[in-house]
Amino acid sequence: MAEKRGMAGKAGLPPESLVHVGREYGGSAKVTVLDYDAAGARERTAADVAGLAAFRSADTVTWISVDGLHNVGLIEKIGAAFSIHPLVLEDILNTHQRPKLEDYEDYLYIVLQAFAPEQDGKTAGEQVSLIVGDGYVLSFQESSREIFKAVRERINGGKGRIRREGADYLAYSLLDTIVDNYYLVLEEMAERLEDLEDTMVTRPGQGTLQDIHSLKREMLFFRKALWPLREVAGVLSRGESHLIRQTTLPYYRDAYDHTIQVIDTLETYRDILSGMLDIYLSSISNRLNEIMKVLTIISTIFIPLTFLAGVYGMNFKYMPELEWEYGYPAVWAVMILAGLVMVGFFRRHRWL
Repeated sequence: MAEKRGMAGKAGLPPESLVHVGREYGGSAKVTVLDYDAAGARERTAADVAGLAAFRSADTVTWISVDGLHNVGLIEKIGAAFSIHPLVLEDILNTHQRPKLEDYEDYLYIVLQAFAPEQDGKTAGEQVSLIVGDGYVLSFQESSREIFKAVRERINGGKGRIRREGADYLAYSLLDTIVDNYYLVLEEMAERLEDLEDTMVTRPGQGTLQDIHSLKREMLFFRKALWPLREVAGVLSRGESHLIRQTTLPYYRDAYDHTIQVIDTLETYRDILSGMLDIYLSSISNRLNEIMKVLTIISTIFIPLTFLAGVYGMNFKYMPELEWEYGYPAVWAVMILAGLVMVGFFRRHRWL
């Protein structure tokens, strides 16, 4: 199977063609199997995926996580082991998917966008695909980032109720972790908004405009991933699939509520950012008006001075004032007096 990074690599190919579309993070793909029940948990790295099919009929709950999607052959073997539809495998490998939920009767296919703040203040995102079956969950990540580290620790440590529940609760835990990370992203955005507000008040400049547009682009990308997730969480919370038990529905409804809260907060931040852009443009316009006002006042003051200088700069021979002993200082006095009168007039009308 060919491996391409861009959508152009799929041009002309028939449906169900397995081609990796997206960023290749480097390194080899890793498959981890975490099998557990109320008694204990067993975790191992799967060197050979041939034996994974046995977990489909096991009495335990199995979580198989795949880190790295560039190994198309590996994804194809896992799909064959769990009878995954080729169109689903195609969507897993195409990392530009819109968040969605598809019900294939025997399993649910869920596509999500996972986000997390990075050290440079930017937001990193990657596609996460979940396949939820009867007693198993398959997760596919683009990179080896430990997004679900907390869930893995809870299973291995026997914390909470996750080991007493089924695969539907495991899927909820993974979904809830992704939504919780959204809150971290929102907190980072809130801090950047506060910094931008302080800059707007003290020293707005060209860099401020660039920061506003950069944050605006991130919010737009974040919003494109959040709004479809609202629909996905809503379908899961209604329990329309037989794979979601009634006892797990309250947890999915809670995840749906959190999704709505994140969307509302993001929309509030977008409104604030739009207002900041208007304020920035207004401040720049006001600064320009102030500069033009000062220049206009200076020009207005020099208009009569220029007139006097122009009159007495004419080359006429018979001008009475030219031969007057006090003519030169008198012109200077008139010019200074005219300037002071005009400055006083501007101050009286609060133009200066």
